[in-house]
Amino acid sequence: MILDTSAVIEALKGGEFEAGRVSVITLIEVLRGIRPGKRERTKRLLEEAYEVVDVHNDVVLRYCALYDKLKNKGEMLPDADLLIAATALAEEESLKTKDTDFERLKPLGLQLE
Repeated sequence: MILDTSAVIEALKGGEFEAGRVSVITLIEVLRGIRPGKRERTKRLLEEAYEVVDVHNDVVLRYCALYDKLKNKGEMLPDADLLIAATALAEEESLKTKDTDFERLKPLGLQLE
């Protein structure tokens, strides 16, 4: 399972980390919202709790396919969200999120939790 930024923030607030992986994009989104003095410690904590998946070639190709399909429908999502969704698709995993915008990607093969 890939955890979206909303799921990771919830885990940080609750102090309970479930098994899963995160996109490097999620790591960046979470860390940019952390005060600079706590950022390094939080980064270490997240890297210990989750495997961080980089933006590899298959993620890039999945992102481009999602982008093209959404652009043709006039239903764009932010690039960060598309990269996180592309990571889940490339890794053949579901995406855990509270962000309802990802619902639009279910017809394109994204499985949500």
